[in-house]
Amino acid sequence: MATKIRLARGGSKKRPHYSIVVADSRMPRDGRFLEKVGTYNPMLAKDAEDRIKMDVERIKEWLAKGAQPTDRVARFLESAGVIAKTVRANPKAAVPGKQMAERAAKKAARAAAPAEA
Repeated sequence: MATKIRLARGGSKKRPHYSIVVADSRMPRDGRFLEKVGTYNPMLAKDAEDRIKMDVERIKEWLAKGAQPTDRVARFLESAGVIAKTVRANPKAAVPGKQMAERAAKKAARAAAPAEA
């Protein structure tokens, strides 16, 4: 059975609250899971102590059994020091889109025009 450590959404509309669960990868996001190993409340401040709560020992056991964390849960585990940090490179993230590049070129042209006159 392929298991994942992932988030299961709870809470009401526009007030999300997530459980960190170990689930079969074929189950739906909020469906059946094997074990709840933590919680994540994105509505709290980033430095709040209660924002992310995890049972690190149980997570380590599941990782040893072959469970794969999702991207978001992997970031939580990296910040907790459970798994090694991975290098992420997205060189196109800072490159503006086509329309924004055109706007920037027009703005630069307008700024240069009064200086020439």
